[in-house]
Amino acid sequence: MSTQSGPGRDQLDPILNAVVRERHRLINLAYRLLGSLADAEDVVQETYARWYAMSTQRQQAIESPGAWLTTVASRICLDLLGSARARRERYVGEWIPEPLPEPTEWINTRSDGITTDPADRVTLDESVNMAFLVVLESMTPAERVAFILHDVFRYPFAEIAEIVGRTPAACRQLASSARRRIRASQAPATPTARRAAIVRDFKQAWEAKDIEALIGLLDPDVTAIGDGGGLVNAELRPIEGSERVARVLVDVAGRAPGLTILERTVNGQPGLVVQAAGVSLTVIAFDIADDRITRVWSVRNPEKLRPWTID
Repeated sequence: MSTQSGPGRDQLDPILNAVVRERHRLINLAYRLLGSLADAEDVVQETYARWYAMSTQRQQAIESPGAWLTTVASRICLDLLGSARARRERYVGEWIPEPLPEPTEWINTRSDGITTDPADRVTLDESVNMAFLVVLESMTPAERVAFILHDVFRYPFAEIAEIVGRTPAACRQLASSARRRIRASQAPATPTARRAAIVRDFKQAWEAKDIEALIGLLDPDVTAIGDGGGLVNAELRPIEGSERVARVLVDVAGRAPGLTILERTVNGQPGLVVQAAGVSLTVIAFDIADDRITRVWSVRNPEKLRPWTID
């Protein structure tokens, strides 16, 4: 963003520059808090709208524009998280966080013809892998905000307390509770190269419709969850057990010939994208422990596949 020079503009330009530079961090924060890029974009837009609605004098009086923007965005997210549970109770089928591609694989043109701003690309790390985001969904809004702000973005509890309306000690307890949930859900880490090899074997077995090979790659207690948002055909409830999951996968492959399965990075980890005629229909993320696939998350809701699709 540029501004014309003139009386008073030299003082304002550094503030504007500081505000604009915060966009990438705000997108990253809001996505981790909400699990939805679309909602994160809306939050950041509303945050900036509130900033620009202030007079120049009020903007200049704010000591740290970045801290102000973070506080406002976090409070908006906290309000949205409070209503999200009610909204997701009305959601048709299972709700899975929106999957994101590797930045180099990001589709730049959205369906409305608008080029995606590189600032809107979420930095992929361990705090956005699908298993992590799914655990975040089980937390209370205050737990999630306290944990993400402190453990991921390194905000002090004194500042978090002002955002969530609790004492610093209460926020410390919220983050500690969230941390216990994360630890309880985590399996020993599988090296990325090994994860990629398992996903590749899964892809090849699926393409070959080899039920026995699929069963061998799946944990006996594997759970497969699909998110179609009621807009496309998808399993409305989780599928459990390696044999049942394998048979459903083979059935899907048999009913939809001509599908192309691509190895892609999904939320920072090896995953798959299913396409037909170049259009991404499904994005699949995995959780892996002890060389077996323990969770399969399949996102088919078209609204969540915007970064993966060119219309």
